[in-house]
Amino acid sequence: MLSVLRVHLPSDIPIVGCELTPYLLLRRPDKTVTTDDVPESAPLDGHFLRYKWYRIQSDRKVAVCSVHPSEQATLQCLGCVKAKIPVAKSYHCSPKCFSDAWQHHRVLHDHAASSVNENGNEEEEIFGRFNSTGSGVVNATLTGSASSTSLTNGSTSLYPAAVTQRSGGETWFEVGRSKTYTPSADDIGHVLKFECVVVDMETKLPVGHPNTILTSRVIPAPSPIPRRLIPVSGTDMMGQLDSDGRISSSGTFTVLSYNILSDTYASSELYSYCPSWALSWPYRRQNLLREIVGYRADIVCLQEVQNDHFEEFFAPELDKHGYQALYKRKTNEVYGGNIHTIDGCATFFRRDRFSHVKKYEVEFNKAAQSLTEVAVQTTQKKAALNRLVKDNVALIVVLEAKFSNQGADNPGKRQLLCVANTHLNVPPELKDVKIWQVHTLLKGLEKIAASADIPMLVCGDFNSVPGSAPHLLLAMGKVDPLHPELLVDPLAILRPHSKLTHQLPLVSAYSPFARGVGLGLEHQRRKMDITTNEPLFTNCTRDFIGTLDYIFYTADSLTVEALLELLDEDSLRKDTALPSPEWSSDHIALLAEFRFQTRPR
Repeated sequence: MLSVLRVHLPSDIPIVGCELTPYLLLRRPDKTVTTDDVPESAPLDGHFLRYKWYRIQSDRKVAVCSVHPSEQATLQCLGCVKAKIPVAKSYHCSPKCFSDAWQHHRVLHDHAASSVNENGNEEEEIFGRFNSTGSGVVNATLTGSASSTSLTNGSTSLYPAAVTQRSGGETWFEVGRSKTYTPSADDIGHVLKFECVVVDMETKLPVGHPNTILTSRVIPAPSPIPRRLIPVSGTDMMGQLDSDGRISSSGTFTVLSYNILSDTYASSELYSYCPSWALSWPYRRQNLLREIVGYRADIVCLQEVQNDHFEEFFAPELDKHGYQALYKRKTNEVYGGNIHTIDGCATFFRRDRFSHVKKYEVEFNKAAQSLTEVAVQTTQKKAALNRLVKDNVALIVVLEAKFSNQGADNPGKRQLLCVANTHLNVPPELKDVKIWQVHTLLKGLEKIAASADIPMLVCGDFNSVPGSAPHLLLAMGKVDPLHPELLVDPLAILRPHSKLTHQLPLVSAYSPFARGVGLGLEHQRRKMDITTNEPLFTNCTRDFIGTLDYIFYTADSLTVEALLELLDEDSLRKDTALPSPEWSSDHIALLAEFRFQTRPR
């Protein structure tokens, strides 16, 4: 007979909006062991599995610490209550916890004070708006999984949840009847119980005792301090909110670039400082989705997107928010794992703002093969390919804008835009390979530019710090022949050094922060390296902090209007690296608002 051998949860800390999927180990009637589900629609030997989820409601209310969400709160910041900061952020588990977190916590007070305008109304943030329940949970409509307080965690909605048992000051509410359950704001501070039992198909009665497992208390999804869009074009006001809440103005568009940290790379060994529940993919994917959707960008360039995660999660979820998806998986000549978990580059664009014209896929492995055929001696070809083949790719998309700032005198002109998205993951000692890959990408973009008068954006994680040869090639159009990184060139693929040039007028989008003056810009300037005109960091781990990610644009055809503010030590808690419960990647997102320049007739 069918029997349940083991019930296990990947993480015993449930988070609002993050789906809980228990792991079940079953023994079939033939004594074989399986993890496959046995639903009522497909019984096995006359039996199936029935699932139930319960919320344990104690008569005593419990608040959880905003810093250590697995701990019970013992004190509350009254300043938060007075400033009407979401109440969940006001709780702390001890005076030491509150003292240690003060540098980060006081930023909440500063933001609350600055977000009140002359009419006393709270300003709209780029993302991170809170609901009115006071729970501190980010507006659930952004996650797609907890968009309603009505319960649909099962075959039928429960209005209200049924009271099934009460004893010892506790009430058990049935909240779900499926294998998976997504905690809601109503579950915060409460323990959940999962129950699984084998049921006879004919009698519909349980066979044997149910298998159960208890979680710890449900915690609210941690939310970072909202990042604002800072104007850099000389205007004094933020862009206007359009009908769906996006910040935009006529003729402008926004572009997001973000390395989201593939689950394959998110190991507890590399990121031991991040709590296991915050490092788990079920949590990170919802937190990343909330963040990405909250930015409301017109174009989204993501790196380190696993193939299966693109197909099963990001493409369908972002489709619900009006995005069309394009994807280029890395090649697998070096990678020896599951082909479905290979990561790649994903570009999304809003269907109401742009239409797809053309797609180019750059496989640097193919370029390496072509190079070795003509530039490397036969005896060195195998060694050359071993050095050059790294499975990196780039996704280039040509879009057509469905809006225009050309004016009535240019009514029929098509406004095209070329967007390149890449992730150059090369071992640091192979400096020549990284330079060659950047040069190869730029030469491809030059060919596109030669065939059409088209503005360009080059986005991605280049794994190159400011001032490195790849960065200088992108930002300056050339590399000094005496640059020390050019000395590493065993295959002579960078010679003559005079060929390391390009004619695209590329400028780093965040450079205006380095030279900006005025309200808001001075604070951002302190987060910049004024010697390179780049942010101090876009990647922050315990072992490395520095800038690896960029958005470059062609300055003769595009103008930067606004930039997403950068993170600094006030935005990250003391002694915190990324990823963290608030930020689910080791990189930070970059976002810029651009305007098409009006060309003279």
